[in-house]
Amino acid sequence: MLSLKQQPPFPSLFFSQKPQILRHIHIQTPLSTTHPLPSLNYPYIPTPLLPRNYRNTITLQPAASSSSSANPDSDSDKSKTPNKTIKLALVFVFWYAQNVIFNIYNKKVLNVFPYPWLLASFQLLAGSLWMLSLWSLRLQPMPRLSGRFIAALLGPALFHTVGHISACVSFSRVAVSFTHVIKAAEPVFSVVLSAVILRKFYPVQVWLSIVPIVAGCSLAVLTEPTFDTAGLSGALISNLGFVLRNIYSKQSLSDFSEIDGLNLYGCISILSLLYLFPVAIFVEGSKWAAGFRHALTIAPSPNKFYLWVLISGLFYHLYNQSSYQALDDISPLTFSVGNTMKRVVVIVASIIVFRNPVSPLNALGSAIAILGTFLYSQATASPKKDVDAKA
Repeated sequence: MLSLKQQPPFPSLFFSQKPQILRHIHIQTPLSTTHPLPSLNYPYIPTPLLPRNYRNTITLQPAASSSSSANPDSDSDKSKTPNKTIKLALVFVFWYAQNVIFNIYNKKVLNVFPYPWLLASFQLLAGSLWMLSLWSLRLQPMPRLSGRFIAALLGPALFHTVGHISACVSFSRVAVSFTHVIKAAEPVFSVVLSAVILRKFYPVQVWLSIVPIVAGCSLAVLTEPTFDTAGLSGALISNLGFVLRNIYSKQSLSDFSEIDGLNLYGCISILSLLYLFPVAIFVEGSKWAAGFRHALTIAPSPNKFYLWVLISGLFYHLYNQSSYQALDDISPLTFSVGNTMKRVVVIVASIIVFRNPVSPLNALGSAIAILGTFLYSQATASPKKDVDAKA
């Protein structure tokens, strides 16, 4: 007896729950139990084009028998190893590619339209419309919202807003590579604020790992050709905002584990838009009309400018979504190391595309800071537990 289980070849996009099997076909055939058919498992593509838990899998399972059950699963394990490697490679390829595309087109827009508050608002709008479309078309299960959940989300969404707009301001004032070097100092904020707010202290090796981060960022700041105080401040405030978002998310959202990562990020995007846009109108709204007309005159063409804006908004949401999907598919340590290397890829890509001047000392400082973030990821992955401070 063979059981052929096949999932639908054209699944709906962005399901966070495993699609149900549509049919079961039972085939009776005289199959020798000494030569059972192996499982044929094909890897899925964990990108916005396919659902997170989707597996395009056709499994041929021989009927249970004493001889087949005694057979070890070594062949199956061997077949899964290369598939897992391919899947992991695809996770990083799409995650990195989306991040690079966002950073390049975000900077292209800001070079001709230096109004980060409006651009940041549009990026949140694009993500909000994306999620609303998925929910309305039932391509993504809509979360059950309650007043208690929304109240718990207000704090994290506010800090997410601060982190996003501050980073966008930094991108508008300095080179993309410089902003990302400073954003590599986020672990410093995490270690310090965890001790101050959560009263949890990391082991000594974690504190030592942030020393090269501080040293490398300091050297990069002193040797940065495009240095700007507002750009530096924006990157630092962005680190502060995102770390506070993570800390308060753990405190206020711990009781809502039924909300998956994609839905949680969608809700945060909508609330962040409501926070940001009214302030954006107050800060720079009077300049948008003149800035828009000027941008159309210096951009290669109006259509290209519109395309840049659209790409920056779409890929801002997609790369954040992919980071959630990556974290679901890989271990926290692999994710942390991958995030460090992602920053390297973005820095190198931005230097190549925009041809930013980089001095040897500036490159050395950037390398030391990135090395520090790698050491930090290794140190925080140790099995040692945080030590709670005494009252």
